[in-house]
Parts: sequence; structure tokens; C-alpha cells
Amino acid sequence: MAYAITQTCCNDASCVSVCPVNCIHPTPDDPAFGTTEMLYVDPQTCIDCGACADACPVEAIFPVDSLVGPDSGYARLNQQYYEAHPSDNTWGEPHFPRSVPQEAGTLRIAVVGTGPAANYTAQSLLRAVGAEVTMIDRLPVPGGLIRHGVAPDHQSTKRIADAFAGLYRHPRLRMHLNVEVGKDLTHAQIAAHHHAVVYAVGASADRALNIPGEDATGSVAATTFVGWYNADPTVPATAVDLSAERVVVVGNGNVALDVARILVSDPEQLARTDISDHALAALRASRVREVVLLGRRGPGHAAYTRAEFLALGRLPGVTLVVDDHPDVRSAVTAAAPSSKAALLDGIAMQEVDLTVPPSGGRRIVLRFFSSPTELRGDGRVESVRVARNTVSDRDGTTHVERTGEQETIAATLVIRSIGHRGVPIPGLPFDPATGTVPHRAGRVIDTGSDGPLPATYVVGWAKRGPSGGIGTNRTCAAETVDAMMDDAADDLLPAPTGTSRDFARLVRRQKPGAVGLREMLAVDRVERANGQAAGRPRIKFATLSELRRAGSRFRRLPL
Repeated sequence: MAYAITQTCCNDASCVSVCPVNCIHPTPDDPAFGTTEMLYVDPQTCIDCGACADACPVEAIFPVDSLVGPDSGYARLNQQYYEAHPSDNTWGEPHFPRSVPQEAGTLRIAVVGTGPAANYTAQSLLRAVGAEVTMIDRLPVPGGLIRHGVAPDHQSTKRIADAFAGLYRHPRLRMHLNVEVGKDLTHAQIAAHHHAVVYAVGASADRALNIPGEDATGSVAATTFVGWYNADPTVPATAVDLSAERVVVVGNGNVALDVARILVSDPEQLARTDISDHALAALRASRVREVVLLGRRGPGHAAYTRAEFLALGRLPGVTLVVDDHPDVRSAVTAAAPSSKAALLDGIAMQEVDLTVPPSGGRRIVLRFFSSPTELRGDGRVESVRVARNTVSDRDGTTHVERTGEQETIAATLVIRSIGHRGVPIPGLPFDPATGTVPHRAGRVIDTGSDGPLPATYVVGWAKRGPSGGIGTNRTCAAETVDAMMDDAADDLLPAPTGTSRDFARLVRRQKPGAVGLREMLAVDRVERANGQAAGRPRIKFATLSELRRAGSRFRRLPL
């Protein structure tokens, strides 16, 4: 019996490297790897050895015969991929780790950020290059979007953090947390103490709707909502008000699905996760009974992945409904089996009256071909004005046009989830059109001279924009590290003028509240211990003061 990859696939590709028959695709050397929703096992080639399941860092791979109920749909997803993308399973060219030219000596590299892209970069630098690595983060805890972005009911996805945790104890790695570049340290100060600096700072801002009323009370960014339920210490406990009966979520990507799922999930199920205590208390008292997901295009162009959509059907006590419309019915009727529109086959379609309060029970309403044009209300959101769209494909491009039809949805909470956006990094060039750092193969480009900024690199969402899953950062990091090794071979990395001890002293002088390895591990131990006592993975500290207090109080415990 073959294996199948399921919802929590992180695209890390550890499974690809251990498969003895090359039956997992797309592989990292496939151009489709950077944009694929997930990886897939070829059921005709799989020999049922289980090596992929053992290697998977997020426990996403299972024997097909163990997938029952809604989970059986993942076996079909794997099969459909190979129906649409036949493969002869031949091996590609082997890839060998890069090494530093002997004459370059031991490189000392700073990595700004501690999310997936930063960790894959540090992993490569430590294991393949033999470098000394300094990791810097503006928050007093590491993890980036693994800690503050992955939904609490996706605990298996968060297990990849355990794989990265071993890096932090590496003898050639130093950590300086609660240190913000541009505020506590400058790029020039970091560069003076390292051969090179790699920025892995992600895309922390949200994209705006740019419609009237967007700034009113009751209009919240998904980045805020996700940070709120994940105990991001920069998001206050009072950031979200759940007194509304209906919530409108603008967007239908995976983050939008996360938001909808958390809003209507049974709080007692979430109580077994690492959700923030303040979010759990608010959800227990929540009045939310209905979440409406607005997608500006049709079901075939939905931004969510197939795997995440299938998970919506597993929510106990929650009804999934598609707001009926002729264009939606046409899209589903004409859908190919592997199309996202085909996922709606079998889901109830009905005309939903969104001008009146929701009826009893909890439900998620999928509404396609819809765009908000205005958030209405006197100082706070009371309703959403929505336009109907028509979608056409011309010249290989999808065109979205308004039909002229508009209606009003009664809602007092609107969460915009139309994507992340990068923010400028002090001392570095920035492209406002893409929200990224200009680069070539990871080398930061000086927009004035159009040449590379000396010994400065970028990786992750700050490099390519907010696209791809956790594992996509692995190949992204490999490209950046390869560029750095080429520069080292060409003697383009300047020798540091200060030592690592000099840098540590500079950090302590510039930011007395900086957090090191001992404090970080102390926070981790206390959070896990508190969680174990409550039957949870951990109970997160949700404020900067709590994190600093826990770190300083318990830092003298043995490592």
C-alpha cells in the first residue's frame, strides 16, 4: 500500500532526499517546486518503505489505507497530481554541499531573523560551510512565523521548530534576541563584525484594501488577528473584539482559512493547543456564529491550497456553505477533477441572506466573485458594501471586472487577509512596488549603482515576496548561501574589523535588555512546563515584560 502526503506538508523536501525510488514530486530541482501547494507521492511507484514518513519533520505522511473519512481525500490529491503531471521518476543531477575555499578561513556570518528562512540559512552555514553564525531577532523569542504565524490547531506543522531548536545549541552559533536592526544596531555595525550579513526578516506588514472605512474600529488586519491568537508580544490582548455575530474575512488564501477556522472552532479543542490564553478566553465568550469568506475571483482561482480546504470539512459542529450564484455553479460543473472548483462538488450551495443576523449554529460561508468596496458605519464598522465581479481569461491573463451589481453585508468585524507585505530595512534598498529587497540570486543590489551591496544578502519573503510554504525557504536559502560561497571564492567578503566578543559587548552596550541563549532556553522550559501541567504543548508568555522576566528569572538553571 502506498503512502500519501496530507494537509500539514511543509515542502521541506526531507522526504524527497530519502525516497529510494524518487517517487515524491515536485523535487527541489523542478521549476514547479517553488510554487507547488505541497509535495505528492506517486502511488504507482511507491514501494511502501516508509522512509518518507520517518523523515517528515511535521508528520504529514501516512499509509493510504490509514486515511479514513475526510482524510481519504488526500490520497486522491496525490493520485490526481500524477494524472496531471506524469513522471518517469528518473533521478536528476546530484547536488553536493558547497564548501568555503581553504584560504578564506572560518567565515563569521550574521543572520538577521529567526524564522524558517533564517534557520535554513543558519543550518546550511553551520553544517555545510563550517561558518560561525550570529543570529539576531527583534523579539526575545525565536521562531518567526513558526511561533507567531502557524495556526495553533496545526501543532504538527509547528514540530519543525523542534528540528531547528538543535541549531541554537550549536557551539559555533551565538544568539542576540530582543535586538532590532535600525533601532538598537545599524547595518554598518553588524557588517563591521562579520564577513557577511544575511537578512531573513520576512514580510511583517499586511496589504491594504484601499477602500473607504478601512481604518474604522472593527476593521482588523489578518496579521494582527493571527498574532493575537499566537501570543505575539507586539499585539495586545485587547486587539480583537469578538462581540460580532458575523465576521467577514476578505480573501480566501490559507491564512483566511486559518482565521475562519479559529473563529468557529470549539474552544475546548483549541484549549489543547498553544493558543494564547487571552485568545482562548475571548473565543470561549465569543458571539461569532458565522464567518463569510470573500473571494474576488471564482472557485477555480481560489488562493487556498487543496489540502487546507479539505481540512475545513473536518470541523465538528460547523457547516460549510457556498453562497449560490450562477457563475459558481458553472465553474463547478465545468471543473476538471484536479481543479480547485471541483472541491466544491458535494458542498451545499444555497442563497444566503447576509443582510440579516445569522441563524443558529456555526457556519462558514464561501462567497466567490465578490470584492468589498466600502466599510460603512459611524466610527466603527457596521456593514460591508460588496460588488459582484466577473472573471475571464484572456491572453493568458486572468481579468477581474465589476458587473455593477452591489449589495450590503451586515457585519461589525471585518478581517482583511489579502496578503503580507515587506517593510523597509534601515540601511538597505527597498522596492516599494514588490515590498521586497532588490537582489540577484540573494545578493542585495544597490539601486543607485545597480551593483551588489558588499557582503549583504537576503533570503525568504524579504527576498522573493510572501509566497511558498515553510520548506520553500530551504531552496531559497541554498541559492543565497551558494551566492555567498561564490563571493567568498572570489575574495569579495571583507574581513571583520571586530571580533565576536567585540560584537557581544557592542550588543550589551547598545541594548542592555538583549536576550541570549540561556534566557531563551529558560523561556522555552517554563512555557513547556506550564503547558504540561495544563495538558497543552506549552503556554506562551504573551507580553515582552513576561518574556524578559521569565528569561532573567530562570536563566541560571542548567542548560
